Amino acid sequence: MPPAPAGKGTRSQAAKENEMDGGSKEALMEEAPPRYTASPRLPCIPHQLKCLLIVVVVVVILVVVIVAFLLLGLHITETHAETVLRMTIHGLDGEGNPQHLSMSKKERTGTFAVRDGLNASAVVVYDYSKLLVGYRSWRHRACYITRVDKDNMPGLDAITETFQRRQAEEKETGDTAVPLADRSILGTTVNILCSTVPVYWA
Repeated sequence: MPPAPAGKGTRSQAAKENEMDGGSKEALMEEAPPRYTASPRLPCIPHQLKCLLIVVVVVVILVVVIVAFLLLGLHITETHAETVLRMTIHGLDGEGNPQHLSMSKKERTGTFAVRDGLNASAVVVYDYSKLLVGYRSWRHRACYITRVDKDNMPGLDAITETFQRRQAEEKETGDTAVPLADRSILGTTVNILCSTVPVYWA
C-alpha cells in the first residue's frame, strides 16, 4: 500500500484519535458517576450545653446507684430484722374489750395489753422459748412471772386473773416476798418490761 500523503495521514490520524476520545467519553458518560452522600452531621451543640448534659448523666447514674444500695440495704434489713405481728382480737360475739397482740418471731414471744381496773392497763408477755409468762401493771411497782407447761398454756384471761389475784393478796397481807435475784432466766422482752421494778414469782 502506498504511503499516504503527509497532510492526509496526519488528518486521518487526528480524526481517529478524536473518534476514540469521543467514544471513550461516551462510554464514560454512559456509566453513572458514583454518588457521594454527605455524612449526617450532628447539630452544633454549644460547649455549655455539652457540660450540662454530662452533669445530668452523671447525676442520674449516681441516683440509680444510691437507690440500688438503699434497696439492697432494705432487703438485708428485712431479712435479718425480727418479724413482729400486730393484731387486735375481739370476743367471739364482737363485744367486750379488744385485746391487742404483738408477736415476735425472733424471740418467740406474744405481748398482750390488758386492762387492770377501771383506768389502768397492764402488759402480759408469753415467752414461748423460756416457758414463762410475765405480767406488769402500770398501777403497781412490781412484775410477776410464772412458769407454764408448753403442752398446757393458760389462756390470757386465766393468767391475767392469776396475776391480779397475786397482786391483790400482796397488797392486802403486806406479803414481803423476796424479789427474783437472777434475771438471766427472763427473756429479753420480760427483762425490758421489768427493768426498773422488782420481779416476783406468782
